[in-house]
Amino acid sequence: MGLSFALEVDSPSDLPYDERRADALITVTAHSAAGPSPQVRSAQVLIMDRSLSMSRHKLDEAKRAMCAAIDTLRDGTLLGIVAGNHQAEVIFPPTGGLAVVDARSREEAKLRVAGQLAEGGTAIGQWLDRARDLFASVESPGTVRHAVLYTDGKDEHETPEQLAEILTSCADRFICHARGLGEDWHHDELLRITQALHGTAEAVVTIGDLTEDFTHLMREAQRIVVPRLYLGLRLNSRFQLAFVRQTRPTEADLTSRQLIDGETHVPLGSWPAESRQYQVSLRFDPGTLAVDELMRAARVVLHAEFPDGTRRPCSESAAMVVRRRATPGFGIVRSPDLTRVENERELGMAMRACADAQLRGDLDRADRELRLATGLAESLGDTARLRLLRAVATTGPDGRPRLRRDASRGEMLRIGVDSTKTVSRPVGSRELSVRNTGLPRVCPRCDTTATSPTAKFCEECGHPFGAGGPVDAL
Repeated sequence: MGLSFALEVDSPSDLPYDERRADALITVTAHSAAGPSPQVRSAQVLIMDRSLSMSRHKLDEAKRAMCAAIDTLRDGTLLGIVAGNHQAEVIFPPTGGLAVVDARSREEAKLRVAGQLAEGGTAIGQWLDRARDLFASVESPGTVRHAVLYTDGKDEHETPEQLAEILTSCADRFICHARGLGEDWHHDELLRITQALHGTAEAVVTIGDLTEDFTHLMREAQRIVVPRLYLGLRLNSRFQLAFVRQTRPTEADLTSRQLIDGETHVPLGSWPAESRQYQVSLRFDPGTLAVDELMRAARVVLHAEFPDGTRRPCSESAAMVVRRRATPGFGIVRSPDLTRVENERELGMAMRACADAQLRGDLDRADRELRLATGLAESLGDTARLRLLRAVATTGPDGRPRLRRDASRGEMLRIGVDSTKTVSRPVGSRELSVRNTGLPRVCPRCDTTATSPTAKFCEECGHPFGAGGPVDAL
């Protein structure tokens, strides 16, 4: 298969007497297997925005980036190119399907790109739908299916519901990276696409940087060895799966699930040699668990898609074990790793709230969210996100940090789109203090008990804590 997978489950077994949820952090690490790496066939679909807003200089730079990406592809790669506005057209190959990359097809593809004109609106779902059709023409199940798109505008010519329906149909069919050009797109749309399709979202404020970014993406795609990986969860009948969330290197809610022979399979996308972390949360009725009895809540194993199209286990299995204690909630020591993950999620939510508030002109709210996000980033030692926040901050008349009044839309879009990027725990970082005597907080919207008593948002539904928000549990 080319990769060997290791699975580590970090699950605090002791649960408070009245607890209704159990969480685990699952780290998946893929190492290059011994011996020569197998040659994995790759299918690439490049999606270019040719809407009217891409006129002149922007479209010229985008064409240069597309051509550079084509030049980076290895011979033998399958290639298709979609040009999109309010519709989607396959401009290469002209016969439809995907073409095998060689010297001749490479030049033909670049000529097709060079001939595009800017016109029409934007319907990104249509572009993705056409990419899905192209990937469906690939007969080999062991082929890596990888797409890249850029856009400079909002998805204005289809409804959010239409986009959601298309994303559901594309899930587990291919992975897709998305890039926002300039300052007229919105981070929520890009994150929605890349979370559903296991890709990355980036802000390319300076359009001339797109060429370097696209060539990097093509080189990274060549590192992919396993086309599809799945997290298999076999649950004890007393437990229900609440959510699975990727926590590193980026945050993403993994909502796609498949039930196979009584085991829930959660798609994890395509894999090179790397490490990712996930949070699994289970729900249960505490009255069904005996006190002080160790119980396996779930068995966890990885499954990979092999070149022959079969899905087989590719790791040792691990157990998520829990034990209900007779001690009430505030007497159980909370897991520092899970607390950190929740604080990182809260940081991302505060960053997006700051960006959204500034973009709609609510500067007081933006200032509050900026201060919250900055404090969280400092406590977590998250230097990358802290650097972004400090770049848009200044000192207000009251001596407290506030958002720069001349912060550009592009800067705020970068704050929003980079809000999901997390880092490994830095050595010597200062953790947020969590007092075991603090009462847990309960969300009035979804009735979820927060992992941390100091949380400012519900980690389940995102409802903000504070005035008019959740109240302390009694």
